[in-house]
Formats: sequence, C-alpha cells, structure tokens
Amino acid sequence: MFNVLPGDPAQMMLGQNEDSEQIAIVKAKYGFDKPIATQYAYYLNDLSPISFHSTNNQDYTYLEKGKYTASQLFQIGNTNTVLKFPYLRESFTKQGKKVSQVIGETLPNTFVLAVSAIAIAIILGVCLGIVSALFKDRWLDKFIQIFSTLGMSVPSFFSAILFAWFFGYVLHDYTNLEMTGSLYELDDFGERVQIKWKNLILPAIVLGIRPLAVVIQLMRNSLLEVFNQDYIRTARAKGLSEFQIIKRHAVKNALNPVVTAISGWFASMLAGAVFVEYIFGWNGLGKEIVNALNTLDLPVIMGSVLVIALLFIVINIFVDVIYGWLDPKVKLK
Repeated sequence: MFNVLPGDPAQMMLGQNEDSEQIAIVKAKYGFDKPIATQYAYYLNDLSPISFHSTNNQDYTYLEKGKYTASQLFQIGNTNTVLKFPYLRESFTKQGKKVSQVIGETLPNTFVLAVSAIAIAIILGVCLGIVSALFKDRWLDKFIQIFSTLGMSVPSFFSAILFAWFFGYVLHDYTNLEMTGSLYELDDFGERVQIKWKNLILPAIVLGIRPLAVVIQLMRNSLLEVFNQDYIRTARAKGLSEFQIIKRHAVKNALNPVVTAISGWFASMLAGAVFVEYIFGWNGLGKEIVNALNTLDLPVIMGSVLVIALLFIVINIFVDVIYGWLDPKVKLK
C-alpha cells in the first residue's frame, strides 16, 4: 500500500543532485526496480525469523553481510536457511540507520507520554465518574457531563494548539512552561542532555483529555447500573456505609467497560499521538511517522506500523487477563 504513495523514494533520497544513473543505482540497491509482488516477498523474508537467502551474489537480497545476526540452520543447493530476529531494514534518510534503532529511540518517549496521559485519564476519570454517579441529576453531575462532552468533542490538534498558546505563551511567566519541547534536550551550552519533565505536562494533559471524557461517562453509567443490583441492596440492608459499598463492591464491578476503553486508548497512544507530538515537538513515534511520510522513508513507515500492530495485540491479551481478576465470572483458559 505504501508503494502507491506519490513521489519517487530514490529521487527524494538523492535530493537535487540526482541524475538518471544515480537513480538507477539506488533503485537497484533497494529493490525499487523489482515488481511490487517481488518486493513484498523479499520484505516478508526479512521479517520472518526463519528466512532463505541465496549464496549467489547475482541474486538480490536485502540482508547484506554484516547487517544482521543470524544462525545458519541448513543449506540446500545455493540457498541458506537461517534463524534470525525480524529485520526491519534501514532508513532511507538517516544514513543507513536501522529502522529498529529509529523506533527504539522514539518509542520510549511515546510510552512515557502515553502512560502519563492514561494515568491522568484513569485517576481523574474514575474519581469524577464516581462523583457524577453519586450526585446524579444535580448541578455537579451536570457540570461534569458538560466538561466530559466538551472533552470528547474538541479535536486533539485544536486543544494542543490552544494549550500550547495559552499556557506556554500567554501564561509563560506564571507557568514557566514552553510551547514546544521534548523529554530529553540539550542544555544551554549544548554539552549534555537533560531531562525536562516540565515539557511532559502540556502534551500529557492534552493527550489525556479525550480518554478522560470517555472514562467519566463509562464510569458514571456503569456505576449507576451497579447501584441497581441486588447485592448492593443487600450490602445496604446489612448496614454497610456508602463508602464501604463503593470501595468494596461497586467500583470493582463497574470497571470492566472502563478497562476495555482504556486498553484501546492506551494502544492508540502508543501507536503515536501524531498531532500532539508534532505540535508540541515531542520526539516520539508519532512525530517520526509524520517525518517519514514527508520524506517517503518507507522502511520506517512500515516498521512503525508493524510495531504498532504488535502493541495492540499484546495490550489486548493483557486486558483479557485483567478481566479475569476484575470479574470472577470470566474464566481464563
């Protein structure tokens, strides 16, 4: 699919100094001169832990000598069968840097941002959802519902621009926050890298607004449904305080839909909060994907998509395990 993007990757790699001979060399090196089906087959061979490589130098292969660590299993004729880690190839625009290195450098920043945002959404969302359910149809409940509706309605790119301008520019003298900045930055002398935790505040809040709004709604509705269950009436008849009922019985059983929503949001955040990272200048996976799309750096784009898909699978499996702890009726087999 990425091969149908407009533009010639070979021409973009060479810049304005290209000529037809150089373009042909680059296309031959990276396999752009091969049919799409052949390129796809080579890419699957690179990704597979067990892959096949010809000993014939005339045969094209993306895995050149020294580019990977592999153990030879056996050889049939001119074909070697090797065992290796999946190879995501090299970036077109970063002077032969491996895609795995590019993702390894940017994904931790996105992970820190996503965890911070989801922590804000969970803590505030569950608390506000409980308050909203306890004060159903009162002014406090209505205020929280208005806030929740606005949070779900405002696009991330708009709220990011608004927060960056207002808190990073208008109120900079009071907040001491910057409009843009990443987790790791050079000091004023450019000698060493510093951790700037204050740069995390605004993007984490902006990224957490929409999941926060969703958690509030789900927690409120789920808790109101739980309050109507027979075991809650039994607990009240036994004389338990409202705080004990909420803490020991209601909240835990009301968390199932919240966990489902949070898992999806967290996976999406790890996939790269593209708008938030790009606007705040946060050096994460989302910003890297945008840069790769602008420069047609296909290996980085495809490698990022594969890592994102893997994260979705892992997180969904983890959520299924949590279900077994939250709801005894769910059996893990």
